[in-house]
Amino acid sequence: MKITRIINNNVVCAINDRRQEMMLLGSGIGFQKKKGDEVDRAKIEKEFFLKSKNVTGKLYALLAQIPMEYIRVSDSIIQYAKETLNKELNENIYLTLTDHINFAVARYNKGMNFNNALLSEIKAFYANEFRVAMKALGMINQEFDIELPEDEAGFIALHIVNAELGSDMEETMKITQFIQKVLNLIRYQFNIHFNESSIHYSRLTTHLKFFAYRLFNDNVVRSGDSDFLPIIKEKYASEYQCSLRIAKLIHVDYGKELTDDELVYLTVHIKRVIDEEKNE
Repeated sequence: MKITRIINNNVVCAINDRRQEMMLLGSGIGFQKKKGDEVDRAKIEKEFFLKSKNVTGKLYALLAQIPMEYIRVSDSIIQYAKETLNKELNENIYLTLTDHINFAVARYNKGMNFNNALLSEIKAFYANEFRVAMKALGMINQEFDIELPEDEAGFIALHIVNAELGSDMEETMKITQFIQKVLNLIRYQFNIHFNESSIHYSRLTTHLKFFAYRLFNDNVVRSGDSDFLPIIKEKYASEYQCSLRIAKLIHVDYGKELTDDELVYLTVHIKRVIDEEKNE
């Protein structure tokens, strides 16, 4: 395995036997080395093989400026998230999460803590991701001997959601605010308080998350299920009227139109969560 690029004393790029370029981490792995030298395999602590050349290039630039501990703890968090959530994550999280951790630690050391205005919403809408983020917070605090606040777990959870959806932070925050608007409308119309630990609430918020992502990326559903719309209108009249109010909100606030298919799915999810609340 030969070195193709020296990032710093602890990070190098190398070409493996399959002619694949990899990023290698290890204390002193790049010290007094040059392009073309053999890698000291005994010093390899971590190997990375990222498919995206764009992400890889940006990660190289970031790691040239920060200690390898940041990518090491970031990778531990990402692997834990993948295993716990059983989901693939967009490779861009290696860049965004590593950069965020570096920034968060630097802010902490300067006594600058940021409040997360969406913390309550993140806990409610992305409960699984937030649990992973709380574990991540413990990893970071232990690695750097600090005490980051719970607000940071909210930010980390959003990075995980970004990687699930393949979106960026701005879009994910927009999606989060969208979900809050829709849930408030449902609460108001039916005069209920959601049981945030219930399965149907979880299914509703998950549906709204991916629904919003499709909506903002102009990728609406047209599956043919709109044939059920007349039945839905009759059987779930009040829930359907609520869906129409949501459709109006979307049109006014975002300039988007809902398909009949989306109205069907939305009405069914509302019906399930309303029935569950009534039976509590």
